Parts: sequence; structure tokens; C-alpha cells
Amino acid sequence: MAAALFVFLQVEIIAHRGASEEAPENTPAAFRLGWEQADACELDIHLSKDGRIVVLHDATTKRTAGVDKPVAQQTLAELKALGIPTLADVLDLLPEKKRLYIEIKCGPEILPELQRVVEQFPAKKPRLAIIGFSLETMAQTKKALPGIPAYWLSSAKADRKTGKAPELDDLIARCRAAGLDGLDLNHEFPIDKDFVAKVHAAGLKLVTWTVNDPEIALREAAAGVDGITTDRPKEMRRNLSAPK
Repeated sequence: MAAALFVFLQVEIIAHRGASEEAPENTPAAFRLGWEQADACELDIHLSKDGRIVVLHDATTKRTAGVDKPVAQQTLAELKALGIPTLADVLDLLPEKKRLYIEIKCGPEILPELQRVVEQFPAKKPRLAIIGFSLETMAQTKKALPGIPAYWLSSAKADRKTGKAPELDDLIARCRAAGLDGLDLNHEFPIDKDFVAKVHAAGLKLVTWTVNDPEIALREAAAGVDGITTDRPKEMRRNLSAPK
């Protein structure tokens, strides 16, 4: 019993866009709450018209701020007026012993500014990780910021062109070839102990998203994943900490 509980507690719980079921996503309120409830928070970044990094999931501000205009066509001042924080704002809030996963939602054009912002927080740099769906962008990210872990995001859905679902061996090979540190996979992959062992044997970490079902979280934790991203960090912490 004690051994099983110990294993569960090793799983890093990551608050998806902060504690996004209890506070507006990607806002300081969500991140503060997320860090209270979890080990880490995850956020999304875009580049503004004037080359500053802001924290927002969508490519436009329609859903979160009611203004149907691309982020890339708005200045920092315009975006701040809508209540959208900068990456620097969030890094300034990052507590000691907590971590932050930064998802790049655009392309490698963001990297020079990302380097500049990250270097403003040298003490917090070891507690950062960068994630993204574009393998090319992530490979360039790892070269630009070699000291920060970089993880490749992948959905379990079949490719629209080929009709084939991603295969783990291919994901591992491409991830390693790009010089990355791990995979960040959708929970719909067939994740069990053998699946996780194969990732770890390749020298990679494995994080999953977005897990809101307690049973899936327990299964993944028992399989040995390194981190679980969730909209419900408080519930996941309680569920994974309970004796099984």
C-alpha cells in the first residue's frame, strides 16, 4: 500500500492554463490558484504585433476578450487593455519550488523574444519547460534555449492526410533526432507500463494531457508517467494522494 502511494505522489501535476476550471484560463488568478493546487502550471504564448510575448491560447482575442482580431495584429498596449498578461508578468509570479510549462502557439519567430524574457529571470529558468506541436519549432527552441527541457506535443488522432494515427516508435525516434527531452502526449494514447517504459528507455520523459478523468489519471500514474496535465489540479491531487 505504502509503495503504491509513493509511486503516485511522484507524478507531477500540471494545472492546464492554470486552475482553469476555477478561474479564467491563462490569467494571473488561474496561475496563482494552479500553483497552490499543483506542482506546475501550463500556459500558451503568442507574439504581439510589436514583438512582445503575451499569454493566450487562441490566435485571436475573440473567445477570451470579445475582440475578434488576431493577436499578431494587436500591439502589447492593446492586448494589455484587454486584460491579457505578458509572459514576464507570469514569470514574475512563479513561486519557489513550482514549475511552469510554456507552450509555443506560433512559430520560431518568437524565439529571440523568448530568450530575452527568460534571461530576465535567471533564478527561475531551471524550473521552466517548453512544449509545442511543431517539431521544427521545438528543435529550434532547444538550440536557442539548450538549458531548458523541451517536449514535443502530439495528439493521438489520425493524420488528416495519411489517415494514420501516430506510432510511439516514430514519435520517439523523431523526438530524439530533434534533440528534445520528452513527449507530451494526449491521454487517448494507449498508455500503460510498457508504453511508458519504452519512452523512458529512449532517455525521454513522458507528460500527458489533458486528463480530467480520475480513473485515467490513476492508470497513467500507475504506469509511471512523469507528469499529468489537468484542468482540475485540486481534484487530481486529492485523487492521486488517496490510499488505493
